Amino acid sequence: MNEPGSEGYCPAPVPAAVPVRAEPGEPVAACVLCDEPTEYAADTPGAPMCPRCEWQQAQRGACSG
Repeated sequence: MNEPGSEGYCPAPVPAAVPVRAEPGEPVAACVLCDEPTEYAADTPGAPMCPRCEWQQAQRGACSG
């Protein structure tokens, strides 16, 4: 049963998939921007990025108004 006044609320967002760090000797994923090896396992879902590209993307997001 819905509580009065709760009709306008959206459900809680689903958390994004967390990349899985690669174990030593395990194949690693290539960065989707520069094709350099990342620190994430090859079967990581989504768009893995190397540390440099992650940092650059964070800077772009922080500087955009």
